[in-house]
Amino acid sequence: MKAPYKLKELALYFLKLGTIGFGGPVALVGYMHRDLVEKRKWITEEDYKEGLALAQLAPGPLAAQLSIYLGYVHYRIIGATLVGLAFVLPSFLMVLAIGYAYVKAGGLPWMQAVFYGIGAAVIGIIAISSYKLSKKSLGRNWLLWGIAVVVATATFITEKEILWLILASGVVTWLYSTSARTKTRALFISPIILQITTSVTGNEKVLQIGWFFFKAGAFVFGSGLAIVPFLYGGVVKEYHWLNDQQFLDAVAVAMITPGPVVITVGFIGYLVAGFPGACVAALATFLPCYLFTIIPAPYFKKYGKHAAIKAFVDGVTAAAIGAIAGAVLVLGKRQISDLTSAIIALVTLLVLLKFKKVQEPVIIVVAALLGLLLKN
Repeated sequence: MKAPYKLKELALYFLKLGTIGFGGPVALVGYMHRDLVEKRKWITEEDYKEGLALAQLAPGPLAAQLSIYLGYVHYRIIGATLVGLAFVLPSFLMVLAIGYAYVKAGGLPWMQAVFYGIGAAVIGIIAISSYKLSKKSLGRNWLLWGIAVVVATATFITEKEILWLILASGVVTWLYSTSARTKTRALFISPIILQITTSVTGNEKVLQIGWFFFKAGAFVFGSGLAIVPFLYGGVVKEYHWLNDQQFLDAVAVAMITPGPVVITVGFIGYLVAGFPGACVAALATFLPCYLFTIIPAPYFKKYGKHAAIKAFVDGVTAAAIGAIAGAVLVLGKRQISDLTSAIIALVTLLVLLKFKKVQEPVIIVVAALLGLLLKN
């Protein structure tokens, strides 16, 4: 079937969406449906739904994966590649510019004051995101809630995301939800999965960055915020590349820029190793997302609805939600240092809960101004 649009037109659309698309993954996938399915009719409803299902099943940032799939629909690998680059590039350039300014002015009192307010607001934003994800994804399933609570507790105690526990959550849900025949096979598979190593063999910092962020892209499911606890465990606790305040600032940068939230990896990479670090971190994070989209795409119509696959993803998603909740507690413990920061975080949470149309960048800007007023 011939595409009702040129590849250049689709690439330009995603370049624009990556430049002005605020609101996080849910808003971004909504814009794609409104513009490409309803208004322009470039993509059919069926193709859109299949792309969204694949993006939810595979690890990686949701909005970026859906954009890659929509590029693949009519123009295959070249379309997926160009669209993916067009969607990510604007926000990547923005975080590079902010990273440069941050490094140059990071020691100035006004910059510290700005991020004092922003850091507290980010705690509230992640907390409400965790609440919304829990409500939407866990429902009344006692097993998924149990997994989320266990992983949240483990994340809070160890102050890092435990990869084998998240994979085990998928296996447990798989075993519980599928047939006896599938369970028998899974018993032989799960010990292999749980022995996946997360050690880094390279000595060079850029190689370490590449390997760590590749894992981040390969093992994190769902919302871009799901990557936060994984990143915290690595860049702060394991490698000590950033301190707690710098990490919160990195999350804040992701909130105030359009495009995929996971682009915070570019900012982190820049702080750790400059321009090469930013490029390697972004490429390594998005490469698994790209591969997990274009490789299964031809077969997804046939196998995507398999009960065993869905069960595994449900378990991993529940664990990711638990990890986000645990990360909120860990980061909050460090960031909420006085009554003022506690009030900013609480007000942020209440505003997002009460006024659903208020977008995160607006709150970030207000919190930055408050920080300037209170600390200068």
